Amino acid sequence: MRIDRVMTGNHFSYTLSTDVAEAMADLSAEHVFVRPHCPCRNRKVERCNRTLQVGWAYRQVFLTNAERSNVITPSREFRNTGRAPSASGGLPPISRLS
Repeated sequence: MRIDRVMTGNHFSYTLSTDVAEAMADLSAEHVFVRPHCPCRNRKVERCNRTLQVGWAYRQVFLTNAERSNVITPSREFRNTGRAPSASGGLPPISRLS
């Protein structure tokens, strides 16, 4: 499966990043930006951000970024490979990429 487009917000960390530009070039993908002040155009990301905030980010205090990373990695792995939401026909999200 080929990635044709990647949609991000308009924050300077996306628009001015040479790393993001390199990733887009490596994928031969078009970098598409959401319309300013329209988070509904980027629903999936906004929903994922909310899930992360409610599900784990605000449940405890992290003193370091490493501490935070140690908690999110297993959670992200489960969310992408182990969870099977009904909207995807009972398949985990990772199945959409293969």
